[in-house]
Amino acid sequence: MPRPSMARGKLAATSVGPLTPHLFTPTIERPLRAKQHTLATDTRVEPHSHAWAQLAWSATGVMRLTAERGTYLVPPSRAVWVPPGVEHAITVVETAELRTLYLHQRPGRCGPGCGPQRSEAAVGSDWQHCRVLEVSELLRALMLALPTGPDGQPPSAVELAREKLIATLLADELRRAAPVPLGVALPQDKRLRALCEAVLDDPTRHDTLAAWSRDIGASERTVARLFRQDLGTSFVQWRQQVLLARALSLAARGTPMGQIAAELGYASPSAFSAMVRRSVGAPPSRFFASA
Repeated sequence: MPRPSMARGKLAATSVGPLTPHLFTPTIERPLRAKQHTLATDTRVEPHSHAWAQLAWSATGVMRLTAERGTYLVPPSRAVWVPPGVEHAITVVETAELRTLYLHQRPGRCGPGCGPQRSEAAVGSDWQHCRVLEVSELLRALMLALPTGPDGQPPSAVELAREKLIATLLADELRRAAPVPLGVALPQDKRLRALCEAVLDDPTRHDTLAAWSRDIGASERTVARLFRQDLGTSFVQWRQQVLLARALSLAARGTPMGQIAAELGYASPSAFSAMVRRSVGAPPSRFFASA
């Protein structure tokens, strides 16, 4: 699992354990539970996993969720689906109001609404892996409306009936959410992992693979080979995904596109726009519109 998050060479300010998941256990009777925590910048939630599925979302701020094979930088316009049993850690990039959803899953099934009354056809293999999803206005409203009281504070009959109605509609809206290609793959090789985490922390520190390779004491040729073998891509293509995720984070703060392009090391806004189009098939004005 990932090491403690680094911010320009400094250790994260705060490291905390799992945020009381045992107090919000989803069940057949209450298949979708929600909890809320506000965490400061650079807070890191240590690696952990759950027996149920999770949707990680921040109503405000930006967070980075890292699992064994990928990391996901998400503003309020996106959320991350985490299947049951997948170990993950969260780093707060910008003070965030985290709204975590826990979803009950039937044995051997994975996906939204996998309670006892959902049909088999509603579940696809895509839900068996971490994925970034668009957060529609309706999905956002439903997540904010779902009660966040812990176990030990059972809702009244009227409150429970309302919770079930919200949960049913929320699960349906979640199934309709469009996936976004924002995940950044992480390698198994320890040397390459160290390099990738350094790029994630400060992607503009070096301009060339040769310079990044020197940081881990390896040759450029060796690192290029490791990228192809372990991640099935080139360093340039992989770093573009990192820059795209960072750009989305900056856009969520209201940073102008021209300034984003400059901060990410692009010679001109048009060069940055071309990278975005190649990566997601849409211009920055459309892709970042809801960030």
